Amino acid sequence: MHLDTDFATAVGCVREALSAQGFGILTEIDVTATLKAKLDQEMVECVIFGACSPSLAHRALDADRSIGLLLPCNVVVRAEGGRTTVQALDPNTMVTLTGLDALCPIAVEATRRLDAVLASLLARTA
Repeated sequence: MHLDTDFATAVGCVREALSAQGFGILTEIDVTATLKAKLDQEMVECVIFGACSPSLAHRALDADRSIGLLLPCNVVVRAEGGRTTVQALDPNTMVTLTGLDALCPIAVEATRRLDAVLASLLARTA
């Protein structure tokens, strides 16, 4: 999705929207700073949040201990001109990759929450 707001504002809004839906941020990768520091390469502003709902993660790990390979939910915030792009990995990916039906209700709930995050971002920046 695209937001008609600057990068810093979008990052703050994404943090708040994730929290409102029960997601904590386990990891935060400042891709721009990392590429500059490690490779001396310039890149548009970009951050990757590793968002996690502890209750959903616990349920998923109970269903399949190897699901940790697909956790947490990654949310990317990237500057694009005067707008900012926000993207989230589809939680149904864990069902598709594992083939485990027990993960379906967890993926449905995670998708509902991430969709609510994205909808609230649109409402805030409209």
